[in-house]
Amino acid sequence: MTDDDARGPVDWPLAASVAGRLSPPGPRAERAELVELVGQLRAGAARAADEVATVTGLHPAPGVAPAPVLVVDRPGWARANTRSLALLTSSVAAKARPSAASRAAAAVQVGGVLALVSSKVLGQFDPFTGRLLLVAPNVLEVERRLDVDSADFRLWVALHEQTHALQFAAAPWLVGHLRGRIEQLLEGVGPDAVFGTRDLGSLVGAVTRALSGEDDAGLLSLLEPEQRRMFDEVGAVMSLLEGHADVTMDQVGPGVVPSVATIRRRFDARRAAGLAAKGPAALVRRLLGMDLKMAQYRDGAAFVRAVRERVGPDGFNAVWSSAQTLPTPAEVADPAAWVARVRP
Repeated sequence: MTDDDARGPVDWPLAASVAGRLSPPGPRAERAELVELVGQLRAGAARAADEVATVTGLHPAPGVAPAPVLVVDRPGWARANTRSLALLTSSVAAKARPSAASRAAAAVQVGGVLALVSSKVLGQFDPFTGRLLLVAPNVLEVERRLDVDSADFRLWVALHEQTHALQFAAAPWLVGHLRGRIEQLLEGVGPDAVFGTRDLGSLVGAVTRALSGEDDAGLLSLLEPEQRRMFDEVGAVMSLLEGHADVTMDQVGPGVVPSVATIRRRFDARRAAGLAAKGPAALVRRLLGMDLKMAQYRDGAAFVRAVRERVGPDGFNAVWSSAQTLPTPAEVADPAAWVARVRP
């Protein structure tokens, strides 16, 4: 345990424990099926790394090692993310000295949210710890619901996450850039606003608007103009990362994933059904930022395709050159503007 773990705004070991205990169980399966699932996910991740490099034309920068691949269950994913969150909030933690009771309360809240999200994530590349996580029970559950070829779907999921791993391996400056922007955003909000109750009235108002469906922005309404600008800048980077991964996982084609067209069609239908949800399900989506995540996939993929149509894959890969070549929020919506600025 670090000093920040002991003094910061969240009791992270407790958050990890809560997240692990509250994460819901996965789907039932025979032991042989689970062994096959784990084996195929590991093999798929290894194959996906080579396929992604071929499709994207990207390669790790000198000295960058491949990301370790972990096949985890829901509690394992939830616990792993407490470490990532602790790293991201360390600058805020250094300025906060809350009581033990406040730290415990924050841990229960964070752990509960992670437990809820743990059933919804198929995979994750965590640039802040450098690990690639594949959540086995969620992959199994979704492939059953979609009624798709299991081997194809497992490889398809691995392609998305290995694309993220290659993005950061090819542009090692990106993790520092992204972490710096997130830390600036959190420091601008301040530890009281992030972990305390200073803005409880605003929080209740945002929840009420989200419940009524009158405010799709949800908790974003709590941000001041400068904080929102920083949030939008981070969002543009996330749109790029998610859109590029979405395009890449389909671009490998049926020669690698024979049923890729069927998987994409059924997976997108599942996404659309989630976005159309009403009532409590819609509230959960808004409060967890899931609707925003879906917009990142959609807008980012449109940006990637439009830029590639204009300047080709190699021209697009200039986006990974430096922080100055990343798209702005306006350029994500107007790919021609990015081309005009970066590839005149």
